Amino acid sequence: MAEPMLPPARYETEDVSFRFLLCGAAAVLTLILLCTFAVIWLYPGVVQDRRLPSALPVYPAPRLQADPHADLERFESQELARLNSVGWINRSLGIAHIPIDAAMRRIVGQGIPDWPAPAGGK
Repeated sequence: MAEPMLPPARYETEDVSFRFLLCGAAAVLTLILLCTFAVIWLYPGVVQDRRLPSALPVYPAPRLQADPHADLERFESQELARLNSVGWINRSLGIAHIPIDAAMRRIVGQGIPDWPAPAGGK
C-alpha cells in the first residue's frame, strides 16, 4: 500500500505590521494612565503622606520584649534553680519541693503510690 501524497507545507508569509504593534502599545499605555487617574479620582486621600506630627505614644504594660534572648536565658536559669533546690511550697500543710534528680531516684526506688502494677507482674 502506497503512502498518500500530502500537499506541501504552508506557512504565514506576512508578519504583524509595525503600525499594529505601535497602536497596541499606545492603547495599553492609555489604559494604564486612565486606570491610574481613575484610582486617584476615586480615592483622593490615599496619595497624601499622613505622618504623625509627634512621637509615638508610650503605652502601659505589658510591653514587648526588648531582648528576648536575655529574657529566655533568665527564665531558664530561674527554672533550673527551682528544679535543683529544696524549698517549701506550703509550710502549714507540710508540702515541700526537692531537687528533680532526688525526686526521680525516689520514684525509681519506691514507686508511685496507687500506680497500677505492670501486666507482666514484673
